[in-house]
Amino acid sequence: MSKFALRGALATAVTLLLLATPATAATATPKLPRPTGDHAVGTTTLHLVDTSRPDPWVPSEKSRQLMVSLWYPARSNHGRTAPYMTAEESALLLKGQGIEGVPPDILSRTRTNAVVEAPPTGQRRSLPLVVLSPGFTAPRSSLTALAEDLASKGYVVAGVDHTYESFGTTFPDGHTTTCVACQAPDYGPKTTRTRAADVSFVLNRLTGPRPAWRHAGLIDPSRIAMAGHSIGGNSATLAMLNDPRIDAGVNMDGAFHIPIPERGLSRPFMLLGEPKAHVPTGADATWKRDWPRLTGWKRWFTVKGADHASFTDYPLITDQLGLDPGDRLPGARSLEITRTYVGTFLDLTLRHRPRPFPRYPEITSWP
Repeated sequence: MSKFALRGALATAVTLLLLATPATAATATPKLPRPTGDHAVGTTTLHLVDTSRPDPWVPSEKSRQLMVSLWYPARSNHGRTAPYMTAEESALLLKGQGIEGVPPDILSRTRTNAVVEAPPTGQRRSLPLVVLSPGFTAPRSSLTALAEDLASKGYVVAGVDHTYESFGTTFPDGHTTTCVACQAPDYGPKTTRTRAADVSFVLNRLTGPRPAWRHAGLIDPSRIAMAGHSIGGNSATLAMLNDPRIDAGVNMDGAFHIPIPERGLSRPFMLLGEPKAHVPTGADATWKRDWPRLTGWKRWFTVKGADHASFTDYPLITDQLGLDPGDRLPGARSLEITRTYVGTFLDLTLRHRPRPFPRYPEITSWP
């Protein structure tokens, strides 16, 4: 997969905004679909500082700072829903894609379902934890619809912004970092290693002796998974190899930049991708290369009609703006499939609930 694979894929989804007149785009208000689980969803935001290492992209910064969103099952859905992203993050994402002619804050207007600081529900150590890692240049908000759905089904979900790897990350003091990693000549392996370290640090701060979230006692530290899109999904294998706390992993359409070693990875893993690249004879040969080294319970699925961005929120958002999706699977359908398959995998591996993956005509199982 080329260096700018995700950037190009997001452009495929988001550039459709260019077809809208400024007046149409200015009045559009995209909305994420309601979660399908039984619980209301709450959310909070954490600013985490890792003083044990300098920032890998800006070494003059002596600590690695991360913004993390938590979604969790809540007692009620009464209260203010969370913003999707900041206006500046929206502007930087559109600028990074070279998109003009639309309001710069258009993506920040997207309506979410999670209530800010809603009281959580659950017993001590009763909730499995899922860490979500977005694609290269994409913010953590790009996987919000998946995160809200998992939280409604009783998971705590931590979405991580990997600082300097997205077009924009806004911090509590108001400053917004930009994509330093975009200037790197070979960003893949370094990004993979950085994300594995970021995820381990986030786990330390959520399940360690002095947790960053005051309700962290609800998390069951013996049931943890990592899922990601593109380079975020690619990073799941290295994170699991480096950190035995991660019990299961999901790669949504990400090429593997660092091969799984010969000793293999024996914990459960799922591959979920679009067919052009990720059938066994597809353009990305890394799935076929690493498949034999996934030695635990595993599944490999492709989604007919999907493209690289189909496993994020962006096709859904552009569809709601009334834009022609072309040959791509409609965003609502691709999101339904993503939520269902990721949720089923996590129920099987973290909750040991034996149930088959639902059948969709778009799904093919390999090999």
